[in-house]
Amino acid sequence: MKDEIASAIPQDLEEKEGETPVEKTGLEKKELLEQLKEFFESQPLAVLATQNETAPYVSLIAFASDEKLRYILFSTTKATRKYSNLSANPSISLLIDNRKNTIEDFRDAMAVTVLGKVEPIEDFERSIMEKIYLMKHPHLVDFLHSPTTAFLKIRVEKYIVVTRFQHVVEVSV
Repeated sequence: MKDEIASAIPQDLEEKEGETPVEKTGLEKKELLEQLKEFFESQPLAVLATQNETAPYVSLIAFASDEKLRYILFSTTKATRKYSNLSANPSISLLIDNRKNTIEDFRDAMAVTVLGKVEPIEDFERSIMEKIYLMKHPHLVDFLHSPTTAFLKIRVEKYIVVTRFQHVVEVSV
């Protein structure tokens, strides 16, 4: 099994101690954000990490992003540990990936970590944000409009993109 994994990892990717991720700017940043936009459209779910007083907590969420990738939108029931954690600490990490749980993932999978803070969606922006969210998740219309549901946005601070197992690129937004 170890040999199978090793053969799936590109040979030119050797871990270099102390190597830092590349920060993309300018045209490279614009191109990467376009690629992320397409990637996010292809992935319906993400893993949201929140933090309470003693431990991190992860949850699966349905998400959508705005056109400029400044915000990630999601909904949750108010009576959840996730919502309670977010109320106490709005800092989050979100993982969006396309793994298939195969050995080829070491070579082919892409994982994007989103760092940011959760904010309520303001009344003036709710209509457009709902349209964005429901275009991607029309099956969640009743859930979104339930009085027990909170509709939230993540104000993105940074994207950390990992491809080819250990090629890391950062993009500040």
